[in-house]
Amino acid sequence: MIHDSDTAPFDVDAESKRLALGLVTEAFAEGCLDGIDGDCMAQAALFAAFQELVATYGEDATARYAETLPERIRGGGFTTTLQH
Repeated sequence: MIHDSDTAPFDVDAESKRLALGLVTEAFAEGCLDGIDGDCMAQAALFAAFQELVATYGEDATARYAETLPERIRGGGFTTTLQH
């Protein structure tokens, strides 16, 4: 389903995000247990995620979202372990 461009893309309630992240994390771990390299799993997960976002919100909204990623990455938004 493609959302209206006025819709704030990627707004999902926190509980849904938590549940979805758990499912994706489990699938990622299963792939790694099956011998698939973690980097390969990560790239495939990113591709699948962006494919879904484009299908749902369109290229422009997804590109705008992707433009926010460098700052979020550098700011620790995806860091789950302590950095030394």
